[in-house]
Amino acid sequence: MADDAVMIDAGGRAVRVSSPGRVIFEATENAAAVTKLVIAEYYLAVGDGIMRALRERPTTLERWPKGVHEGVVVATRQSRSGDAFYQKRVPKGAPEFVETARIEFPSGRHADEVCPTELAVVAWCAQMGTLTFHPWPVRRADVDHPDELRIDLDPQPGTDFGDAVEVAQAARALLGELGYRGFPKTSGGRGVHIYLRIEPRWSFTEVRHGAIAFGRELERRMPDRVTTRWWKEQRGARVFVDYNQNARDRTIASPYSVRPRPGAPVSAPLDWDELPTVRPEDFTVASMPARFAAVGDRFAEIDDLAHSLEPLLEMYESDRSHGQGDMPYPPEYPKMPGEPKRVQPSRDRDLRR
Repeated sequence: MADDAVMIDAGGRAVRVSSPGRVIFEATENAAAVTKLVIAEYYLAVGDGIMRALRERPTTLERWPKGVHEGVVVATRQSRSGDAFYQKRVPKGAPEFVETARIEFPSGRHADEVCPTELAVVAWCAQMGTLTFHPWPVRRADVDHPDELRIDLDPQPGTDFGDAVEVAQAARALLGELGYRGFPKTSGGRGVHIYLRIEPRWSFTEVRHGAIAFGRELERRMPDRVTTRWWKEQRGARVFVDYNQNARDRTIASPYSVRPRPGAPVSAPLDWDELPTVRPEDFTVASMPARFAAVGDRFAEIDDLAHSLEPLLEMYESDRSHGQGDMPYPPEYPKMPGEPKRVQPSRDRDLRR
């Protein structure tokens, strides 16, 4: 029998949570089971932080309404049906306080996405089975010009979180040389994300070019540790700088988002000096509320500065003048202007001749 619904106070607004005792994460050797109510209460406990990450941003919802259990089917681009899925359009029956923002996909189609404006929206999303929030790097007032560049350091097979941390330290040095202040966080998995606020004056294409330029410079400095190669067969045991996370309609799990992995880990904002001393598993739904109460939001100052993208665009143009132009987009994108041939090298007939 389903548990009786409970009401929770989300920033002064009452939000109903049905089946609050439903187990979302099974108990592990090191962690107690996590229920639906615990997830909702977790987001209330980190309310200032999650709202700083989501406020006024169109947001894709990663929903796991049946929980993270063995046998759960996750929807993919090939198979749209599943027990867990990404929701890009506002769910039917959303309450009146859930506002939206209209965004356009690379295909030219559009959607009205949830656009959090108050903490009750986050709580309602948790009630709907949302674990992870994937905000666009734009605000509702201007959905075509990102105000955030995201550096995604993704360890490839043969590397781990420690390798990503070492690359992040090199990224910190490069950011400093460019006059930028970046804000690091764990991905909630093995990776490290670095966020950089920028002036909302450049297109998605230009911001992506800036990310390409940053990744290429890291690759030049650490050729045995870093790669920007899009094709997995070319990456080797290095940390991949995923420049395509800055393309239109590509998103990263927000700060404080719960990740669908055993133990209920979360994506944790950090101080730079903390980064070498932590492990991703240190930050969970169970542990983060106490940390947040003690140290607050490590991204609290992220909106104090908005940097110019010009230094990175100048680097991109310099690379292009030396024969390094654009790089491949993800496979689901239409062919983009200036993009090189989007063919896996091992299948490229021209290269095999």
